[in-house]
Formats: sequence, structure tokens, C-alpha cells
Amino acid sequence: MWLGLTAGAYLSMRKVYNTWMQEELSYPVRAGQIKDQSLVFTVRTNESQRAALASRFALPAISRLEGRFALHHERSGVIAAALTMDAAVTQVCVVTLEPFEAIIKDTAALRFVPEAAIRYVLGGDEQEEAEEDVTPDTLDSPDEIPYANDSIDLGAALAEQLALALDPYPRKPGAVLSEAASDDSANPFAGLAARFAKPD
Repeated sequence: MWLGLTAGAYLSMRKVYNTWMQEELSYPVRAGQIKDQSLVFTVRTNESQRAALASRFALPAISRLEGRFALHHERSGVIAAALTMDAAVTQVCVVTLEPFEAIIKDTAALRFVPEAAIRYVLGGDEQEEAEEDVTPDTLDSPDEIPYANDSIDLGAALAEQLALALDPYPRKPGAVLSEAASDDSANPFAGLAARFAKPD
């Protein structure tokens, strides 16, 4: 998905993002060895890698992170990937502010695309089409990740997918708002709405 980025902005953002991902979790695979027949790679993380990612994502801890990638060559160096991710992370509940463990089991469809192909598409006649508004169809399409030098980094891709799968407003199971917080009278806009309400 291009999300309306220009070629320069897209590649610059990806370069910065992938750089720190690679520093914390890297599992390079040579793209040229991926042919029509699927190859399966499993990325398992060690304690230091999980600690580094937990720090990056502002999480108290990551106790488990594993990804299974099924890769096959589509065309012209484009590698399709089916990812199955299994993770256990500690998050802080937005209601109680207590830490709790969240289990994440997710799947994702990815496409590793040569950087040269991305530059060509975004820089040519198709740039206007690539910068259209996001639609349900584009949201359902596989995430496209650029790669260079015949090397795709499954570790960086796994870390990125974990970041996307994290709940931005984590809530501990069973946690509920207090009556005061859920009462309409506690809403600072409730009185204002009543004041300007039209009479029956």
C-alpha cells in the first residue's frame, strides 16, 4: 500500500524504519534462492532481541515472539510471503494502569519488492494512480516491503508486523471503567449539551 507517499518520501521513511528494525532483529534471506516452490523460514527471537524491541515499542516486556514465513517468487524479483506470528507481550491497561500479558496470534500477507521496481512505479506515469486515497481494496492488499542487494530481512518484517498488531489502547481482561468515569454527569460536555438543548 502506498498511502499517498511520493517516491522519495516513501523510500526515505522505509530506509529509516528498516534500519532500526534491522539493528534489533535481523534475519536476512537471499531473495534469489526463492523460486516458484514455497520455502518456509521460522524466525525465533532471543532474550536480548525481545528486550530491545520491548524498549523500542515502550512495552514492559516481550516474553515470546516467533514468526513463520512461507515464501515464493511471484515475478520480477517480487517475493510473496505468508506470515504466521505468535507473540506474548506485556502491556499496561489503559483503565487500571496495571501490566498484563497479551497473547498475539496473527497472520499477514506481505510482498517483498525490489527497490528499483518501487522507484520506477512511483516515479513514472503511475505515480498519480499510486497516490490515490486509501480504499478498502488497498487496505486488503498485501503490505509491500522494499529490499535491495538480493536480501530480504524477515526479522525486520516480523518486528514491523508486531508493531502493527499491538493494541494501541490495551485493556486488561475484566477491567471496567468506574461509575464516576462512565457517568454522563462526569462528562464536561454533558452540561453544555443540556444547556443548549431545544425545548420539547
